[in-house]
Amino acid sequence: MVESIREFSGRAFSTEEIELIKWTVKAYPNLTRSELANTLCEFLEWKQINGKPKTIQSMSMLKRLEEEGILQLSPLVVSASTKHAHEESASINTDIEVHDTITTLSTPIEVVPAVTEVEKKGWRSYVRQYHKLGHKHAVGAQLRYFIRSGAEDLGCLEFSASAWSLSPRDRWIGWTLQDRKTRLHLVVNNSRFLVLPWVYVKNMASQALSLAARRIGMDWLERYSYAPVLLETFVDTTYYSGTCYKAANWSYLGQTQGRGRKDRYHERLLTEKAVYVYPLHREFRDILKGDKPYKVVKPDE
Repeated sequence: MVESIREFSGRAFSTEEIELIKWTVKAYPNLTRSELANTLCEFLEWKQINGKPKTIQSMSMLKRLEEEGILQLSPLVVSASTKHAHEESASINTDIEVHDTITTLSTPIEVVPAVTEVEKKGWRSYVRQYHKLGHKHAVGAQLRYFIRSGAEDLGCLEFSASAWSLSPRDRWIGWTLQDRKTRLHLVVNNSRFLVLPWVYVKNMASQALSLAARRIGMDWLERYSYAPVLLETFVDTTYYSGTCYKAANWSYLGQTQGRGRKDRYHERLLTEKAVYVYPLHREFRDILKGDKPYKVVKPDE
């Protein structure tokens, strides 16, 4: 059973490390999940490129170990502030329908990060209720945005870790396996895109993508201390045509092979999806191949 989870989020864990994880869970039963995850990151020296602990990955690994029956976590404790935020997010007003065009909206649309706990809860509530794929906790680096006009929420965007192996993208970039292992973090996936079902604003989706592309480099640099150089996304052509990505000048590269990003043994059959990409830097290929440096901020700067 341990063998099935020895590799997680790109890192291989030895039997001794799994035993250390089990010991830590038993030794610190009163820690919150995030505190326990950070403690494990310290013990295992599991860090992001900017030196910060891989807390989200660690929490996901703990959950998976529990599902595998390898350890048992203490029950979750919901704080008063978290409960209040959840109650506020549940009171979202969906009674008003928005029918308009970009040029006739009273307030221009914006792409705004979800920052506060209430905003994050609201974002998750929207995606959980109205996105075809629902809300899944993204592992690794991620940024979430609202699409807004004034105080009116129109939609949601999420950017998170890229696919590990993606044949159309990898051929198009022309990088080696070692290039991909070393610089995959410089590719970011648009993993969720939701226009709220009561919103009908012509050309809004493509403009939102363009606005997000303009700001995500600096937002990612500020949050994670490095700037990505390429965006990617998947479009399920069974339901969507990818029109907004085409209108926002994303490039179509081909189809996926119908497997998820965690399918190491090619057993998980999914719907084939269209692959689109959008460069954030003119020299993105040279950067991804290691011939040019990428923008980074050191932790002490």
